[in-house]
Amino acid sequence: MRFQEKWHLVGSKYTPRYTEEFKRDAVALVDSSGKTVTAVARELGISSESLRGWYRKAKTDRRREGEPGVLTSAEREVLKRLRTQG
Repeated sequence: MRFQEKWHLVGSKYTPRYTEEFKRDAVALVDSSGKTVTAVARELGISSESLRGWYRKAKTDRRREGEPGVLTSAEREVLKRLRTQG
């Protein structure tokens, strides 16, 4: 898995912003490896709290997939962007 990130200024500090592909791959690695979130995060050199958040979000989205009338996180983000543009 390629380590991809962009750095963004948040307040007075720069923080990494990871690509969606990297996040999906990291979550898939937790699922397929049988390792803990903390162990995978350590191997990837990222914050375990970041990976834990991505994992929870992915788990919630998988649960909601296919439920009529329920939007996934990605769909909610698109809707939010469309609302602010209009």
